[in-house]
Amino acid sequence: MIAPLRRLPAACLLLVAASGCTTVRLREADAVQERLELADVPFFAQTEHQCGPASLAMTLGASGLDVAPEVLSHEVYTPGLKGSLQAELQAAARRHGRLPYTLAPTLPALVRELEAGRPVLVLQNFGLSRAPLWHYAVVIGYQRASDRFVLRTGTTRRELLAAARFDGTWRRGGSWAMVVLRPGEVPVTATAADYVVAAQALAASTGPSVAGPAFDAAVARWPDESLVWLALGNLRLMRKEDRAAEDAFAEAVRRRPGDAAARNNRALLLARRGCVAAARAEIELALKNATGTSLEASVADSAKEIRQSAAGATDTGCPAP
Repeated sequence: MIAPLRRLPAACLLLVAASGCTTVRLREADAVQERLELADVPFFAQTEHQCGPASLAMTLGASGLDVAPEVLSHEVYTPGLKGSLQAELQAAARRHGRLPYTLAPTLPALVRELEAGRPVLVLQNFGLSRAPLWHYAVVIGYQRASDRFVLRTGTTRRELLAAARFDGTWRRGGSWAMVVLRPGEVPVTATAADYVVAAQALAASTGPSVAGPAFDAAVARWPDESLVWLALGNLRLMRKEDRAAEDAFAEAVRRRPGDAAARNNRALLLARRGCVAAARAEIELALKNATGTSLEASVADSAKEIRQSAAGATDTGCPAP
């Protein structure tokens, strides 16, 4: 899900200390490689207060987009805060046609994305909870034997930071991390629900054409999840592909017969093309499934509309009620 807004009252750090006690964190995080480093991730040294634009430029670059931090600064930097909000970084990634995905707040999730070849943008706090010193950086690898992460951070192209030190600063930053994806890519640690939310946010920002591959990828990754078929159906509605949308809603219902939203949407589309008998049968099931839920009122409105739609009904070429 999209991380909550977090105000950054302090400037991004230009230098990051690498000292600190070391404990075995990478083995605990199930790191499988001895050494991993995504050396092709571009590096942009930050200027004062500009760790957000610099870090985003690096992750966008790794996804195949060449966008300078100076360009991104106009999109994400808030002078009054002397920093950037996570939501602004995500919105900027979407404006550039990329899908930002917030990771689960665990080291194993971060490590697995690294092992899948994705740099991870993180928020660190080098101060205290009551007196924070916020900083964005990009994790590009790890060294398991020495228990260190490799980062692009501040003005340092390649910093080795003890895993314990990283984990402490990252936890104080809320353990927030995200990857930036081309539409159609799916994080190895993604859940269907969170990925669909991210894809829907991209579609709302860029339109259905850019976001389309993300929905196709969701169906390929989670074919038995009604949620992804429902989301695909809604995307097809945005494209004005009514019959294809109807098929997607039908798939959602096949996988979860109690899916009131999918039944509701399919019923409306059936009624729209004159299949009133089938639409009425479907909306009655939707009503039953929606009883006592937040969808009850909207499904009731749909039912009222469909019951009044006898005019123009053909029921030709329609599914059996």
